[in-house]
Amino acid sequence: MTRRDADQAGQGRTQTLERTQTQRPRLYRVLLLNDDYTPMDFVVMILERYFRKTEQDAELIMLAVHHKGQGVAGVYTRDIAETKVAQVTAHARRDGHPLCVVAEPEVGE
Repeated sequence: MTRRDADQAGQGRTQTLERTQTQRPRLYRVLLLNDDYTPMDFVVMILERYFRKTEQDAELIMLAVHHKGQGVAGVYTRDIAETKVAQVTAHARRDGHPLCVVAEPEVGE
C-alpha cells in the first residue's frame, strides 16, 4: 500500500488515542466513638462480626475507644465505609445501645 493509498483509505486523518489514568479511590476510616452506655463486650462483638477482627484485635480497639474516645475499626472505600456505618448503627439501635459510628476521609488523601 502506498502512502497515497493510505491517505485515501484514512482520508488523511490521524487518530489520537487518549489514555485516561485511573486514580485510587479515596479511603475512609470507620471510627467507633466512646459513650458511657454501650457495653464493652458489645463493641468487641461488633468489631468481630462487622469488621472481621480477631478477639485480641477487637479488644485492643475497644480499649482505644474506651481510653482515647475513639478507635479505628477499619479503612475502606466510601461505599463500603458508609455501609458498615449503617449496619453497625442499625444493630446497635436494635439492641438498645447508643454506639456512635462514623466514617471520615483518611488523613493525607
